[in-house]
Amino acid sequence: MSYFNDRFFGILLIVLAVAYGWAASQFPVPFGGSEVVGPETFPHLLAVVLGVSSLYLLVRPDPDHSWPWSRTGIELIIALVVLALYAAALEPLGFIISTTLAVGTLCWRMGARPVKAYVTGAVAGVVVFLIFDFALDLPLPLGLLSFLEVG
Repeated sequence: MSYFNDRFFGILLIVLAVAYGWAASQFPVPFGGSEVVGPETFPHLLAVVLGVSSLYLLVRPDPDHSWPWSRTGIELIIALVVLALYAAALEPLGFIISTTLAVGTLCWRMGARPVKAYVTGAVAGVVVFLIFDFALDLPLPLGLLSFLEVG
């Protein structure tokens, strides 16, 4: 029965990888359209890594694996809900605010004090936004902070 858990989870993750890769391919093409690295590059890379990892779960399941139906299982479900809400909030709230909320909530659930957790989320959101927007020239949605757009 324990082989079934990993294989079932592997199938779910393959479905997620395909859906994630397909969603990334739906991003609008930047002006000019001839860029090698576009906004879909990183999500496509993540989809491939997730797909390969999922195949590993199907081919080599852990014989001693069992579902964590204790507090750990509840925390995993909370993490999945937070990540789903994060994906839904990216466009309307923007990258910085949604990342602050998601990373802050996950840090808090892992035991950090709430203020430190959300400060960590805010720093992570701003730093990653600056890296993507300025260093990689890959724009991320500003959402509610769209008044900060230059030009």
